[in-house]
Amino acid sequence: MHFSDSFRAARWIRFINLLLQAVLFLALFGGLNYIALNHAWRFDLSQGRRHSLSAETKSYLERLERDVKIYVTLTDDSDNPELAQSYRDLSGLLREYTYLTRASAKGKIDVRFVNVYQNRREAEELNLEEPNVVVLVCGDHRRVMKLSEFYRVNLKEGRKESFLGESALTAGILDVSNPDKKKIYFLAGHGEMRPDDVDPLRGLSVLSDELRSRNYAVDRLDLSITHKIPDDAALILIIGQQGPVQPFEQEMLRNYLQTRAGRIILMLDPGRQHGLEDLLFDWGIIVYANVIVDLDPQSLTENRDLRLWRFARDPLSHITDSIIDNTLPVVVGPARVVTKDIGSSKDDGLSIRELVATSENAWGVPLSRQRTRLEYIPGTDLRMKNGLGVMVVSERLKPNNDLPLSVRGGRLAVLGTADLVTNNRIITVGNLNLFLATVGWAVEKDTQLNIPPRPIQRFQLALSQEELVRLRLGLFLIVPGVVALLGILVYWTRRH
Repeated sequence: MHFSDSFRAARWIRFINLLLQAVLFLALFGGLNYIALNHAWRFDLSQGRRHSLSAETKSYLERLERDVKIYVTLTDDSDNPELAQSYRDLSGLLREYTYLTRASAKGKIDVRFVNVYQNRREAEELNLEEPNVVVLVCGDHRRVMKLSEFYRVNLKEGRKESFLGESALTAGILDVSNPDKKKIYFLAGHGEMRPDDVDPLRGLSVLSDELRSRNYAVDRLDLSITHKIPDDAALILIIGQQGPVQPFEQEMLRNYLQTRAGRIILMLDPGRQHGLEDLLFDWGIIVYANVIVDLDPQSLTENRDLRLWRFARDPLSHITDSIIDNTLPVVVGPARVVTKDIGSSKDDGLSIRELVATSENAWGVPLSRQRTRLEYIPGTDLRMKNGLGVMVVSERLKPNNDLPLSVRGGRLAVLGTADLVTNNRIITVGNLNLFLATVGWAVEKDTQLNIPPRPIQRFQLALSQEELVRLRLGLFLIVPGVVALLGILVYWTRRH
């Protein structure tokens, strides 16, 4: 018998056939995985494309020049449904960021989830201390983002309305990946509040930490010693000064705003001389000495502090957008009146907007008049038709000589209280939000990206007891019974 006709040859042929089938199957499986890894197509069929990044984010990530590491200290805590929902929202979104930059030669996004309680050594090595935060690191730049930055919350109903994760994350990535760290100076020498002071009533240590966590460099500036404003000054903060600045200091600050397109945030407590009258006149702002009295029930807290709740939406600065959208309260102590100068020239290229005001029933009491009863006295007290202003911003949108040039202008924000940012006040969400938004506007940090929020969809299944029993019978008896019946039918058909 010829070998090709023997049983041994048949066994070898069958073995080779099976071996080739296995090799071809592995080759097909490997080829499909290679194609899926390097030439993948993804389709988002969800309503509103909830699982896709916006075109704006994709454009920014394609131009990203530096690698960014993202550490998430949030855990999938099944005992806390809010944290579990946040974990799912952020983990799903971060997968899109890493997927989009996976093939980039530079500018990759690397995401790691770290449990700061279970992995203490790793957390200490990465300088991660706080749970339930997102930390963005790029080189020496670092930014800590809290969960409140990723959601728009309806405080009246106590629930999250929409997910702002993509807008917040993209803005944070652009922030830390920028090689230039903006320098903020706290003016000193006139009894101002200090960024290193931990006193709850006059200290700004918490505020200073918040600024550093957002990639700002912080330092103090005493013009009586330096006699110049540093070239790297992106913003000057004048908070709670106790005495007036000297005329030569005011002149330096005026030149800084006018000729160098400088940025200043001025926060003045009632009853203090500031010595900045000429500077405020240049920018169309009036600061009165009157102390605000607002007895509207909505304007008073349980501790008789002033609650600010009337905010104007400003399309040029977007400072109050988040506060209005989330109905965040801003709570301060004594405050003075700050308004627009209606007599300022309309042709000087200035845009002046009043963003925060009291209720219409408020009035301003002169400091020189001591009273035992809080009542309005016509002719003595200050009252305005639409309430008293507490915060005004002014910026130069064009040169005051009407030259056909696009010139970056200065920006000035004035608030009638420094109590807003002290250590015991800045922990209020609205206070911190208002101040950081003002800083972002002043230094032109693009935190208002044109990325729409994603609505949070909630589904609730309401079943009666009878319907619940029928559902259980269907899941545990009918469906398994149908599958078993089909199995018996197939077995019987193959047997016959």
